[in-house]
Amino acid sequence: MKQLLALSLLYAALGLGAPAQAAPQAWVTSGDGLQLMQPQPPLRAATAPRGQLIEIDPAQRFQTMSGLGASITDASAQLLMALPPARRDALLRELFGRQGAALGFSLTRLTIGASDFSTRHYSFNDLPPGQTDEALAGFSLAPQRADVIPVTRQALAINPRLQVMASPWSAPGWMKTNDSLIQGRLRRDRHGVFARYLVRYVDEMAREGVPIFALSVQNEPHFEPGDYPGMRIESQDRAALVGQHLGPLLAGRQPPVQIIEWDHNWDQPQAPLEMLSDAQARRFVNGVGWHCYAGDAQAQSVVRNAHPDKDTWFTECSGGRWKPHWPETLPWMMRNVVIGSIRHWARGVLMWNLALDDEGGPHLGGCPDCRGVVSIDPATGAITRNLEYYALGHVSRWVRPGAVRIGSSPGGDGIDNVAFRNADDGSVVLALCNSAPEDRWLTLRLNGRSTTLRLPRESVATVVWPGPGRLTPR
Repeated sequence: MKQLLALSLLYAALGLGAPAQAAPQAWVTSGDGLQLMQPQPPLRAATAPRGQLIEIDPAQRFQTMSGLGASITDASAQLLMALPPARRDALLRELFGRQGAALGFSLTRLTIGASDFSTRHYSFNDLPPGQTDEALAGFSLAPQRADVIPVTRQALAINPRLQVMASPWSAPGWMKTNDSLIQGRLRRDRHGVFARYLVRYVDEMAREGVPIFALSVQNEPHFEPGDYPGMRIESQDRAALVGQHLGPLLAGRQPPVQIIEWDHNWDQPQAPLEMLSDAQARRFVNGVGWHCYAGDAQAQSVVRNAHPDKDTWFTECSGGRWKPHWPETLPWMMRNVVIGSIRHWARGVLMWNLALDDEGGPHLGGCPDCRGVVSIDPATGAITRNLEYYALGHVSRWVRPGAVRIGSSPGGDGIDNVAFRNADDGSVVLALCNSAPEDRWLTLRLNGRSTTLRLPRESVATVVWPGPGRLTPR
């Protein structure tokens, strides 16, 4: 702002009037794959409106953004660690860095123990059937020391603003009704030791140089998979676990550790509402997490409207070989997961696996055809940037942590959008999606000035209006 004021005073002293506002610039990824975050010529001022009007209103302010990213699963970390160090460093800088065309991921998620994207099923305190360890004397992060922990530390070194959340897929078997990592429920008489297990994880990860900013108590708590770790915890039991055990253990910690409720699909908003109806638990819950596999993003606003003091997070969605066609799936991901979840209050957006191999692995049970944000060929080290890379990147590359979502027209007729203002330089960013089977002209209006953009069919785009701090998107 001081630079803009000084420049304005200089122009006035020279009798030249106010300096011209720099032209906005657009980047496009097309569904046919011919344009991949392709920069477009600078957009020109419009002499007449054309097509659908999108009005951007910086005076309307909504949630503050933490960022976008993907989960560093066991599978992702193992593939990354198998790369030559220089290639691994280059890829992590491309994903988590902010130099040049890097994506600037600033949010990731870890698994507390194994998920289906692990090569074996484990917790951090496994025991033979019939044994217990109330003192957690056998707790160990050893299963993740060779891959997940070093990859996460390297990502943090590249981006110190990276926030790390974590979710368990199952409590250790001896804490459950069936003494197994597969299926079963958390025993009510083991709520206390499970809460201490989660706090122990946070403490041990901090000692490893990986600060955890948020926990959910269970990934997908209303689902009991039959071939990989999982655990059912009903809403009233999550409330008891948080209100009587985990919440009090984490209260007052510095740095604070947030508790994120639900961490499951859009189709059951009544489940987090039921959990949050417990007054004792509610005081310890910071936010609600959501997955994309059933329902739609409007559920986020249902819960947020009932509890406006709770943050909203989008914590998991996976692409896969079941939807391989970019013209169909790229707009779906952008419209629903990125734009949709953010317009419905998400402060952060996470895809599932950061990296998988070309066969959707390694995995043990669960999803046989999931797709990572990138694919890594374990034989050659070749890297493929999948459509999820571009859907996330069209926001993460230009929207920095601390940016605020601002007002923009609701769209419609196949056009979706969401707008932001960056806190550091005042730049305005508009993410766009055209799901229609034909090109569309758009008129974009900011601060009374209009420009037009032709958005190709089944494509996504980002438009950036430089702020007063600097005239480049970085």
